[in-house]
Amino acid sequence: MKTKKILIALSMLFFLPALTIYSQKSDFSGEWKLNKEKSVLADNQLFLSGITIQLKSDSLLTTRVYENGNGEQYPFQENISLDGKDCKIVIFDMPRTSTATSSSADKSFMIASTTTFNGNSGPEDMTAKETWKVDNEGKTLTLEFTNKMSGNEITGKFYYDKVK
Repeated sequence: MKTKKILIALSMLFFLPALTIYSQKSDFSGEWKLNKEKSVLADNQLFLSGITIQLKSDSLLTTRVYENGNGEQYPFQENISLDGKDCKIVIFDMPRTSTATSSSADKSFMIASTTTFNGNSGPEDMTAKETWKVDNEGKTLTLEFTNKMSGNEITGKFYYDKVK
């Protein structure tokens, strides 16, 4: 009887840590830099050149750095709740509303945002949908996106390498 209890206890010592490791989310937290060799960049467009992510149990804190073709950078911070509620901030005088949800099926995050700016004909909205995934090794972040503005739609996929 003691032998059975000892065997059960030993098997639990090996099984529970493996289960815990298996059930953990991908490690999104860290500093990510755009891999320009793998990513296709559009001419004369702002692009997300880097992102720092702090994933918490209830929120996603990001510092995004957008860059133009001249190398000028435009950083901003955003703290998005992971319960699908609207997060509102203002970036360079442009209001932005974002929501984030996670998928346990493929360990990804979906972020939807609307940024309002003043265009040639007055206020205009740019809507963006992003899906973020980290590879199994935790070294590459893939960001698939669809941006819509003025009846135009741009889709793409960027690859980021983990720096820290």
